[in-house]
Amino acid sequence: MRHVIALDVGGTGMKAALVGEDGTLLHEARRATGRERGAEAVVDGILDFAAELYAHGAERFGAGAVAAGVAVPGIVDADQGIAVYAANLGWRDVPLRTLLGERLGGIPVALGHDVRTGGLAEGRIGAGRGADRFLFVPLGTGIAGAIGIAGTIEAGAHGYAGEIGHVVVRPD
Repeated sequence: MRHVIALDVGGTGMKAALVGEDGTLLHEARRATGRERGAEAVVDGILDFAAELYAHGAERFGAGAVAAGVAVPGIVDADQGIAVYAANLGWRDVPLRTLLGERLGGIPVALGHDVRTGGLAEGRIGAGRGADRFLFVPLGTGIAGAIGIAGTIEAGAHGYAGEIGHVVVRPD
């Protein structure tokens, strides 16, 4: 059965699934991000988790995943596949798409910002479906928002739109 890996990396935990071509949830898994061990350990943990998901799919469905989508917090260069910076995970300039592609046997890998990716999904299949404009604000270890406009998510001029967790607040 053809399927993909969906992996959401958070500040404290990772959530993952194997999803069939028709959107059917085939398998779910979770594990700690392990940020207390440092940025390199977090990256290794992501690569290991993705490889385990790939192996699980190969064993259970007769073939590994045909692609993977990975969402990470912080500043992300989705075009280049680089996790640029995440204050809560301590990494800088991690070529995560390349590392995952190599670890997963060369399958295509999409890398995106966690909240913008979640907002895109919410706009397509969730509460924002059919709305011309919406704001998606999930609360977790960090806080950010995704601004949905006309079927797309606005990243902003420099890719920082929605990074409300980094807004400086100075009470009077």
